[in-house]
Amino acid sequence: MPLARFKAQAARILRDARARHRAVILTQKGESIGIIVPPEEFERLQEREKLVRAVAEGLADVRAGRVVTDRELARELDREFGPLR
Repeated sequence: MPLARFKAQAARILRDARARHRAVILTQKGESIGIIVPPEEFERLQEREKLVRAVAEGLADVRAGRVVTDRELARELDREFGPLR
């Protein structure tokens, strides 16, 4: 969407984007210059990024040999939080 159109109709465009759960790509002289994302979609993207980052860290730990057995983990958790009742 051209930036000039967005400026002229910002309130309606933002309402529509939120209602439709869709991003709006802003352009200037035919080139992308920004993206308007509804808050819910932004939060979903942030949560997805956290998950992807956590999985990547876990895989890096496995590749580097930074792993423990289930038994070792259970002992550590018991030491830290007390045994399950």
